[in-house]
Amino acid sequence: MTQTIDTVVTFLEMAAEPVHHFQPPSSLKIMLMRAEKPPIGFYRYLYDAVGGSHWWVDRKKLADPELADRIHAEGVDIWVLYVAGAPAGFFELAPADDGAVELEYFGLIPEFHGAGLGKWFLAEAIRAAWARRPAKVTVETCTLDGPAALPLYQRLGFKPVGRKAKTMAGLE
Repeated sequence: MTQTIDTVVTFLEMAAEPVHHFQPPSSLKIMLMRAEKPPIGFYRYLYDAVGGSHWWVDRKKLADPELADRIHAEGVDIWVLYVAGAPAGFFELAPADDGAVELEYFGLIPEFHGAGLGKWFLAEAIRAAWARRPAKVTVETCTLDGPAALPLYQRLGFKPVGRKAKTMAGLE
């Protein structure tokens, strides 16, 4: 039997490039690097490490060839945050049909929560999205994500444009 859980998804968008810039925490050795065609196993590690406690299951349901097609597709960028040489989080950008760039996935591995990285890391994701000169940048979050997610998106300039109830089906 497949486990399910109810959530509310909030759709957000940013129609203009923000002007603010945030400095990374100076006490940490950090590096943000674009992963060029990351190995499937590494991507799955990041996806599980960041989203495991938030019911991120969509990509887990994909077979390796289908997942590779998605993450290696033209216009998809995956950026990995490293702290002291260890992966600490990632974000994924993808083009949308309407000229937008979607921030498809974003998050930190739980061991790096509370280190002062979130606001800076999200600002870097937004900067990378706007570097593509899109019509807008979009993102979704839901009530299964951390409680700081929605307020952080809004603090950095995203505006809610819709909400909908959704039932998530886990893995069998």
